[in-house]
Amino acid sequence: MRLGLLLILPILAMGGGALSADTDSKQRDIRDILGSAHVGGRYNFTDQDFLNEGADKLLELGTRVIKLWFTPHSRKSYPFNSEWPQYESLVELAKTPYFREVFSKPFTTYILETYPPGREGGGHYFVKGMSPEDIEMEKRDFYEFAKYLLTEYKGTGKTFIIQNWEGDWILTNPRFTKKPTKTAVWGMIDWLNARQDGVERARREVGTKGVMVLHAAEANLVGRAMEGKVTVTNSVFPHTHCDLYSYSAWDTVRNPEKFRKALDYLAEKAPPSKLFGSKNIYVGEFGAPENNVGGPEKQLEIIKNAVETSLDCGARYVVYWEVFCNEPDTKPKERPKNSDCRGFWLVRPDGTKPPVWDYFAGLLKG
Repeated sequence: MRLGLLLILPILAMGGGALSADTDSKQRDIRDILGSAHVGGRYNFTDQDFLNEGADKLLELGTRVIKLWFTPHSRKSYPFNSEWPQYESLVELAKTPYFREVFSKPFTTYILETYPPGREGGGHYFVKGMSPEDIEMEKRDFYEFAKYLLTEYKGTGKTFIIQNWEGDWILTNPRFTKKPTKTAVWGMIDWLNARQDGVERARREVGTKGVMVLHAAEANLVGRAMEGKVTVTNSVFPHTHCDLYSYSAWDTVRNPEKFRKALDYLAEKAPPSKLFGSKNIYVGEFGAPENNVGGPEKQLEIIKNAVETSLDCGARYVVYWEVFCNEPDTKPKERPKNSDCRGFWLVRPDGTKPPVWDYFAGLLKG
């Protein structure tokens, strides 16, 4: 059954307009735009805790933008050489030794996939609808977290971006047998707006003295949205007021022309924000698995096209997937070999680096 027109018709009046190359990303330092995710890698190289080992590898590369998982399962995301304490809130997680150390490093931007602990039914409980109590709880947790970051890191020049992960997979599934419901769509709208409202309250009360905390919403099926389907891009974003909008771009990134159209389409659908106007989107994930796309040169070709297109379109951030591969093709009992992994990496299990590393390093040196 088709959902109501409210969920499927474009809401052009609220759109941000097509992306333009005339944006401040042309003037900003590439080190503050091009970054990488670090989460769930299946191998490591040192006796350092895994969160900070990966972070240091990115500093070696030259970027100052890092994307991390900041969730009830962070202890599983960063397991090597780590003994995580208990944490019952986002603020307590931020105070753990591992995150305190990584937040002290010379990154300018931390993109945090953020879900508070203690949600009944998990972080995506909103699919059943948000009660007034749920909305207030979400506002409170994000207010307290943002307030802590704005206070603790005042004067550091750092930006913290709090976002969700690939919202479309909450409304549907990879086979599209799960149909988005009105309840789930409006639940996500209320959920994202509550998170934004909490962050905005903290900014009003604390101020942004040499530090910034932003809130972003992420979609991952923009190609499907361009076909007129019920998606986060079409049905959720136009009803929100987030600072930024992220695109996890796996569905179009191997086709430069389609990828560019997807970025422009997202920009049309994302409402302008108070802080950035219509220039408020970024590429939250992109990549190509070396062992599955035809080898290192083909991987490099895909990555170069994606980076060049993103920068040309004015994306505020461009975040590669990732430092150490998180997807072995097999499940070895011991440390995976290069051939065991799909190849989402900047450093392979044997310690060698693909041409993508050299490409990024060259860009980041200016």
